[in-house]
Amino acid sequence: MAVENGTNLKPYNTFGLPCVARTLVRITSEADVRRLLGDPELGRAPKFILGGGSNLVLTRDLDACVLKLEVKGRALVETRDDCHIVEVGAGENWHDTVQWCLAQGLPGLENMALIPGTVGAAPVQNIGAYGIELKDRFESLDAVDLVTGRTITLTAEQCRFGYRDSVFKQHLAGKSIITRVRLRLPRPWQPVLGYLELERKVQETGITEPSAQQIFDWVCAVRRAKLPDPAVVGNVGSFFKNPVVTPEQCRDIIARDPHIVHYPMEDGSFKLAAGWMIDACGWKGKSIGRAGVYEKQALVLVNRGGASGAEVVTLARAIQESVYGRFGIRLEPEPVVV
Repeated sequence: MAVENGTNLKPYNTFGLPCVARTLVRITSEADVRRLLGDPELGRAPKFILGGGSNLVLTRDLDACVLKLEVKGRALVETRDDCHIVEVGAGENWHDTVQWCLAQGLPGLENMALIPGTVGAAPVQNIGAYGIELKDRFESLDAVDLVTGRTITLTAEQCRFGYRDSVFKQHLAGKSIITRVRLRLPRPWQPVLGYLELERKVQETGITEPSAQQIFDWVCAVRRAKLPDPAVVGNVGSFFKNPVVTPEQCRDIIARDPHIVHYPMEDGSFKLAAGWMIDACGWKGKSIGRAGVYEKQALVLVNRGGASGAEVVTLARAIQESVYGRFGIRLEPEPVVV
């Protein structure tokens, strides 16, 4: 258990926002968590869990014990008639894990390539892209209770997955730390191609039965074309959730804005494209202070160099007011604002 004091978290959040943690503890195993909880000082201190920092807007220094999750390891642990079960340490990089699975001949995650962050953060946010969400490929996870130090195992049902939501953003928020995630990869594998950009790739290439590697390559190309690399331009990917509305609300908005991008959901509701609405309000490429809206994708807010968390929040609120004023829809941020 490595303990640091006064650590600058700027390198540990993809927005590149300045923040100093009073204490940072690097967690590489469940035993580290239990040692931390048994420490007379650190055990009583307020805790803040940090994975890859790719879903985080830091607006102030953290007077807390920051738990930097660095549990490693990947392995195929079980093969069933209908799936492979892969266990991954929560500190592993998500995109690297997608690549690793493909290299092992274990497809199923390719639609979620290039999503930034760690494997441990994936269930918290129920990450998703191009027609697949984490819940569609989830078996179970292990977490350590931050009060008792006991390891608990949660199933998909117990995680209460929703759209960019889970039990870890609700009543388990800050109460446990995920250490290992088990992924359920389907056998036999079938491509998921229902998303607009992938349908276009099929039409452009004439490849009607793409391999998992081909889909991976397509997804990477699409994401790189419209999303900035956090290593170059600070950002957290999509800043706002795509709002979900009733059929009546959708019809009303279409009547006023016939070109709005929308997708039908299985339950009869509709998902609206938040990026399209932000663009329609004229925000693409605009800035407030040193925080701005990415020129190629209005759903992405960026750090133009030296931005503060306060500038990012001010920009986000201004966008929310614009969208609400035009569409009557209140956009909800995806990242956690601290």
